[in-house]
Amino acid sequence: MVERREITARLRRVEGQVRGLQRMVDEERDCETILIQLMAARSALDKVGLLIVSNYIDECLPGQDPKVKEKAIRPLQFILSRYSPFLESEGPLSSEEE
Repeated sequence: MVERREITARLRRVEGQVRGLQRMVDEERDCETILIQLMAARSALDKVGLLIVSNYIDECLPGQDPKVKEKAIRPLQFILSRYSPFLESEGPLSSEEE
């Protein structure tokens, strides 16, 4: 389980990346560099989302029958797969992943 402090720290790093992107646009940096940093920020935010879902599974479904847990996880996987290309490449989400 990931602690709230770690999630907050990751979100602060993403915030810093976004501020850096704003600076890059203001400084009229080249498009390729901006796009690379944009994808890095998006990936970092996607990973935070996955950590939050993982925590939800661990905290809100503890001790549940594995079949019940799987039934609850499936809709979350579907929603996140539409939102996050990271999930599509990683395969099924499990509560043991961080």
